[in-house]
Amino acid sequence: MNTRTSRTVVAAALVLGIAAGPAVPALAAAGISASPGHAAPGHATPGEPAREAPDTGALRAAIQGLPKDDATAALVRVSGTEGGWRGSAGVHDLVSGRPADPDGRFRAGSVTKVFTAAVVLQLAGEGRLGLDRPVLRYLPDLIPAAYERVTVRQLLNHTSGIPSVGSGGDLDDWYAHRFDPHDPVRTVREATSREPDFAPGTQQHYANIGYTVAGLLIERVTGETYASQVSRRVLEPLRLEDTYFPGADPTIRGPHNHGYQLFGTAGELRDVTVWGATDAWAAGDLISTTADLERFTRALFGGQVVRGPLLQEMFTLPDASVREYGTGKPAAYSAGLSVMRLGGREVWGKTGGRWGYNTAVAATRDLSRTLVYNVNATDAKGEGMNPTAMNIVVAAFGAPSAE
Repeated sequence: MNTRTSRTVVAAALVLGIAAGPAVPALAAAGISASPGHAAPGHATPGEPAREAPDTGALRAAIQGLPKDDATAALVRVSGTEGGWRGSAGVHDLVSGRPADPDGRFRAGSVTKVFTAAVVLQLAGEGRLGLDRPVLRYLPDLIPAAYERVTVRQLLNHTSGIPSVGSGGDLDDWYAHRFDPHDPVRTVREATSREPDFAPGTQQHYANIGYTVAGLLIERVTGETYASQVSRRVLEPLRLEDTYFPGADPTIRGPHNHGYQLFGTAGELRDVTVWGATDAWAAGDLISTTADLERFTRALFGGQVVRGPLLQEMFTLPDASVREYGTGKPAAYSAGLSVMRLGGREVWGKTGGRWGYNTAVAATRDLSRTLVYNVNATDAKGEGMNPTAMNIVVAAFGAPSAE
């Protein structure tokens, strides 16, 4: 394994893709349902602030008043050795106005990448693939010579240089084609028919394409579907019974809160709960709950999913010379996760955004505090940070801070 530096950065990556849309008329407020956990004090490590129990008042305030302009519902779980808290606010749907289901399923978006990365790392641990080996070795019929130097690791940490495809068009166009099927092989062929964005390993460009290739890599190495491999290796052992892959089904099975999206300058709200996810596939099609994602996060960070030295891949950024494509900012993504400083702590996690749904998993490396949330944001794929989601993050960990 190449020697690389694990470092802390102020990374907007943790909250990438979570945004608020333009203002709309205020919606009727709903109550907050909350459950406290045990507030056990922790012990600070050198250079970190003294640990305190979660600020339940700030967490309640973060989701107070939903539904409102930027979000219609929010589900939050905070846990760890310092204590825990669970809360929900908003409505199940705007028609009935009944309270949001705190146990509802939702689209987890790019949080899916953490599961996909974990399976690839498991396969590496079994010797069935090598992180430093070219992807071409495993997919010779799919990866052209122009990408012969791209390694498996570079797929996972977004340094492959393979360009993004399929992200064009405006919101109305996406809505009109929301049920269209997407073939991952065709997506990869289209992407690799283009010139690389950069030489492999020299820059970092966060995108779905590396994880689309990773999903196909899992299938080629194992002879099974990516979904069946993640289910057998992760979902079933951890008993994540409310987590599943929808395939071509555009609905969310079981209890769930509706997602809404703002359209047009007039701020029209449309119910976007039913929307196909085949465009995201191994990069973003997972459906889950806050309880399941909390269990997964604790198991992952605790070494129960990826074992031994390979777990460190998820907490190691590329070399310091690697910068973000197009901006020159420090690289912020590891294999499956990203990192930032919040309230003086190093926090690792991943966000996900699908129409009507924003999700995040985040935790300190020692699991002294974890956070999982789903916010039914009204502009889940916009630029910037959704106000409700930002309030939750700050309430759970503190404000972003310098290195």
